[in-house]
Amino acid sequence: MLRRMKLTDLNREDSLQLLRFICSFAWADLEIAQGERDLVHRMAKEMELSGEDLESVETWLKYPPSPEEVDPQDIPLAHRQVFLNAALQMVGADGNVDSDELENLQLFEKLLR
Repeated sequence: MLRRMKLTDLNREDSLQLLRFICSFAWADLEIAQGERDLVHRMAKEMELSGEDLESVETWLKYPPSPEEVDPQDIPLAHRQVFLNAALQMVGADGNVDSDELENLQLFEKLLR
């Protein structure tokens, strides 16, 4: 039986990569809502990131990660479902699914397949 991967299964590098992606999804509508910010903070807490890593996350909440930092082809195959699940959570985190967010999610899913 396959065990479903969790956020805590990711190593530090993969955790930061996931949070970069999640923050980029939050920026799809050009603003970070409190629900989106809260989701990022919950994920970072669950991942037990260090203070320095948390500072990086806060930077991504202030300024979107660059496109070069969020290439879906860089996501390991074993982690793609975790990233997709997190992206789905982010799209609905503020209670409003913007058309740009939905389009980004659909493109992300297609690129991961």
